[in-house]
Order: sequence, then C-alpha cells, then structure tokens
Amino acid sequence: MSDPRVEWIAVDPASRRVLELAERVASAATNLLITGESGTGKDQLARFIHEQGPRRDAPYQKIDCASLPPELVESELFGHERGAFTGAVESKRGRFELAGRGTLVLDEVAALGLPVQAKLLRVLEERRFEHLGGTESLRMEARLIALTNSNLARAVAEHRFREDVFFRLNVLAIEVPPLRSRPGDLLPLSDHLLRRLGPVHGRSEARLDAEAQAALAAYSWPGNVRELKNALERALVFAQHDVLGISDLPESIRTAARPGAASGNLRSLEQLEKEAIGATLEATRYKISRAAEILGISRKTLLEKRKKYGLL
Repeated sequence: MSDPRVEWIAVDPASRRVLELAERVASAATNLLITGESGTGKDQLARFIHEQGPRRDAPYQKIDCASLPPELVESELFGHERGAFTGAVESKRGRFELAGRGTLVLDEVAALGLPVQAKLLRVLEERRFEHLGGTESLRMEARLIALTNSNLARAVAEHRFREDVFFRLNVLAIEVPPLRSRPGDLLPLSDHLLRRLGPVHGRSEARLDAEAQAALAAYSWPGNVRELKNALERALVFAQHDVLGISDLPESIRTAARPGAASGNLRSLEQLEKEAIGATLEATRYKISRAAEILGISRKTLLEKRKKYGLL
C-alpha cells in the first residue's frame, strides 16, 4: 500500500490474500472481474488496482450500470452524435473514450440489459466502438474492470447475462470477502475510517472505547464496510466527546452486544435492512442522494424502501 492516495486495509489473512492478488494484477492490461457482497469495498479495490499500476496517471472512469436508465446507458458508454436520438442536441463523448489509456470501471455490470451486453461483447473482442448515430470506428485503449455483487454464473444459467460476455470479463477475478469473514480487519478499518471522517465532523482525535470496540466485534455487519462507515459517521455526529462509546453506536449494534443477543434477538433481513436504512438517513440528515450512495442503491429504490418501512 505504498501509494498514499488509495489504501486497502489488509490485516486479516483473507484481506491479505486479496491485497496480494490486487498487486499482482495491477500491471496487467487484461479485463478484471471483482465480485463480492454489497458494501465490501469492490470500488475501493478497483481504484487501488488502478493507482498501483502503470495507468495511475491516466483517467479513471466509473459508470454505475444499475443507477442509469437503460436508454441512457449506451450513450454514457459509447457517446453519441448530435441528433442520434430525441434530446441529443450536441455530440457527447462516452466513458470508453473518456477513459483514454486509463481504467474504465463498470459497477454492477450484471444490471446491463442484453442488448447493451451484445454491444459490449464487440468492444471486448475487437476493442472498437462507434458513437450512437456515428460511423467513425474508435479504439478502446482503457483497461476494463467489472464489479458485481451478483452471481454471474447463475445469471448466465438463467439467461439474464450472456455467457460470452461473462467469459471475457472473467479472465482475471478477485472475490472480496464480506467483513464478517475478515474479523482481523474490523478495528484497523474502524481506526482508518475515524481518522478520515473525524476531521470532517470536527473530531480529529476521535477513537472508540473498549466497550464500543467489543460491540463492533459482536455485530455481524450485513452491510459490510459501508455499514461500518455509516455507523462510525453516525457516532461522530451524535457523540458528545472524542472518545466514542457504545451509546453513540446505532441500536442494531448495541442490541447485538447485549447478553443473549446471539440466540434471543435474531432479526430478519428485512429488519436489518430497515435499521440500516434508518441509521443512514439519520446520519445523513435525510439527504436522499447521499444516503442512497452510502447504501449502494439508487435514489428511486431508497425512496421506495423509505415509504415501505415508514421512515418518513
């Protein structure tokens, strides 16, 4: 982790294996697929790999395939010419072009529709593309990194994802383990996040007391690193002192730390989701776009879930 711009905290053996793989593939030009549950840090790992490789000084472009309407995805990827479709009042360069000789990250690649996958296949095979409405053939120079929390092999079997695209993305692959599977990272990650978030909230000396550390260790972290970041940011907002205690943590974490919680207070995924969304909304002061970004879902999905759970 020599580059100060991006860090990958790797204390647990499971994370160290990820780090070793990342450092080995950083200099390759080959397509890379990064998989793992939502919130594990796949985008952070992609950025780390970019910064560690020879493309570090070239552009880094990322597109969230799940958040864009299907009709806009092609324009964002390939660019378009003026008049290519209704509303195209001027030409626009797409991400394949803007990435230059750098890195292009397709976040949640499984969300791409089959028609776009067919066009992506050509780019993966020939390294060439055209603007929508254009005729000039352009060359893709960037390295492509695809991220997903979906099981692409299952998506292929269910005919939701093209097998040929999957094989071309899956030349090199790294699976990021969930936070619960790398407990050795929990406290180092917490310290790292507090150092980064503390000054933002006027608490540069913020740290966790022993009881708060134990509570974090007792929790299962269904939302992974993203949930940990959210919980610590909430604590920084509501804490009265630089030493953060268990009372500053979200209720879901305090509950898990109580005696008998492992067997007597089990909660459904729906309950966990409601608590995570509620805590995130509270921590962001109900800024919908910011909360959706932290949770890793679209603004529309967050509004729907907020209504569903009565978090108004």
